Amino acid sequence: MTNKISNLFKIKYPIIQGGMIWCSGWKLASAVSNQGGLGLIGAGSMYPDVLKEHILKAQKATDKPFGVNLPMLYPDIESHIETIISHKVPVVFTSAGNPKTWTEILKNEGIMVVHVVSSVKFAQKAQEAGVDAVVAEGFEAGGHNGRDETTTFCLIPDVRRQIDIPLIAAGGIGTANQIAAAMILGADGVQIGSRFAATKESSAHDLFKNEIVKAKEGDTLLTLKELAPVRLLKNPFFQEVQAAYQNCATKEDLIELLGRARAKRGMFEGDLVEGELEIGQVSALIDEVKSVKEVMEELVGGINQMNFHFKDSFQA
Repeated sequence: MTNKISNLFKIKYPIIQGGMIWCSGWKLASAVSNQGGLGLIGAGSMYPDVLKEHILKAQKATDKPFGVNLPMLYPDIESHIETIISHKVPVVFTSAGNPKTWTEILKNEGIMVVHVVSSVKFAQKAQEAGVDAVVAEGFEAGGHNGRDETTTFCLIPDVRRQIDIPLIAAGGIGTANQIAAAMILGADGVQIGSRFAATKESSAHDLFKNEIVKAKEGDTLLTLKELAPVRLLKNPFFQEVQAAYQNCATKEDLIELLGRARAKRGMFEGDLVEGELEIGQVSALIDEVKSVKEVMEELVGGINQMNFHFKDSFQA
């Protein structure tokens, strides 16, 4: 293999599954890894004992590399780090924090570190911190997002010219054509979230998956910038947030309205009225809940039909 990402992670294809809270359990991560990509367990929604359980189950379900996505704002992050190290997880994707905090510690244990950024500035800081690769995520992405609203098409070529380490594109990617576009812009691989959220192996609730399939252009919007910018489907809770803005809500008002466990209620428990439904703009292109195998075959098959210089990255 000649692809930088495939070589780095020792995987077949340079496709990484997003580590999405409430969607990315061991079933999804191991399924993606078994199909030649790199699956990620989303640790941000897990207690330490739950993360341990998911790692152990993933290790039984696949003999291929997989990783853990670790938001650095997680309150008990030291326990997650201990679990990751003790169970020899080969790759950690960090986000929402300073990459210097844990990169050296993890790399000293032989663990590869990738940091997720939304700007050139933070991509450079991640490289300076010694990470093995960077994920540059455009604001089309679902869930928590960058404040600057830089799109993937602008972000990737700008980051590419400013860093030397491998670059993974994310945000608004869910088809073979979009993978091709990202790699033409300078990415070495892609990270895909929303398309994998709407798979049979995703741990998201079926009602949420059905909402993803029904989504059309304009059905998501980035909001709650005063707290942490998040892209949501426009459901009744989203409309409550918009009404609060119209009534000149303060930051404290928004915190009270948001409360706790909104994402869990919406994405994991299927509360389509009061829950947060985090998903990307690419949901408009998702028309069916498929298996991971079907999604990967569709993506890789689509690339193989194209005559681009990176086509050999997707050969069996």
